Amino acid sequence: MPPAGLRQRPYHTAHFLLPTPHPMRRKRSTPWIHQWSRFIIGAIATVGLILTSYLTITKLTGGEVACSAADFAAGASGCGSVLDSPYAIVFGLPLSLFGVLAYLSMGTAALIPYAVNGDQNVKFRKSLETWTWLFLLIGATSMAVFSSYLMYLLAAKLQTTCYYCIGSALFSFSLFGLTLFGHDWEDVGQLIMTGVIAALVTIIATLGIYAPLNNPATANGQELLPTVTESPVPGIGWEINTTSSTSEIELAKHLTEVGAVMYASYWCPFCHQQKLLFGKEAVAELTYVECAEDAVKNPQPAKCEAAGVDSYPAWQIDGQLLKGRVSLEELAAITGYEGPQNFKYRVP
Repeated sequence: MPPAGLRQRPYHTAHFLLPTPHPMRRKRSTPWIHQWSRFIIGAIATVGLILTSYLTITKLTGGEVACSAADFAAGASGCGSVLDSPYAIVFGLPLSLFGVLAYLSMGTAALIPYAVNGDQNVKFRKSLETWTWLFLLIGATSMAVFSSYLMYLLAAKLQTTCYYCIGSALFSFSLFGLTLFGHDWEDVGQLIMTGVIAALVTIIATLGIYAPLNNPATANGQELLPTVTESPVPGIGWEINTTSSTSEIELAKHLTEVGAVMYASYWCPFCHQQKLLFGKEAVAELTYVECAEDAVKNPQPAKCEAAGVDSYPAWQIDGQLLKGRVSLEELAAITGYEGPQNFKYRVP
């Protein structure tokens, strides 16, 4: 019997048989960005690959990028002059070629794990995903840092607009963002350390690559051509602000003697660079045909059309048409010039 004043609780067998309830556990859902990040990275890398492949093929074949004459006349010489500038050449190769390799590597790293059967090779698939994420982090960080430096050059050095360059930079920044937020990085310390090391290595390498261009002195005692940044004067173009040495003057006289003709347009920055290679005094010795109809001084578009000129500049030498800007060394070799060849300026 219970002590007086206390009531005994009813005895229920069911109380001992029912399991003790536990709080419900919700399964953690995977964010959509983690599910689709690799596919988005692959898509962006594919577009970047197409863009840089176009620029590389155009550069290697001596063609011109898709820029209109109106763009040049308005001073938007960026899409041509930037891609043809010394900053667009690395180790003697077009910078866009390295972009091709970068985008191809990023796209491959993003999508290659899906080529492995996850049911049959679970461990290998997981290991491949881990290592490719690390590669994507290093690659995206390097591309973003390098693109940032190129944007600095575009704004501070070249002072012009290049939509191809800006587009590629946006692709690089997008890849960097997707790599950071498109994966569940468990080790934040590894993420930060790897990113910092990749960024530092890229900065050091980039500064080393462009050090000669940032220094007025160049190889073989030659100076780099000044960059065209301002808009051309309507009907006139840019002022030729380089001077000629005996080598440039003698070569120009030789070209005239052998019947070489330079076809150009006043609004074309490549044509202006060709003139800058010769210098003001030597240009006066050349046989020059102005192709722009609205040129102030002696426009001769009919002669250009008759010669089959469809891009500028163009050289007619010994019955053949040589398109694009040509170094003075090449002109000397093609025409058999044997005079002094201590030319003052060069372009890569």
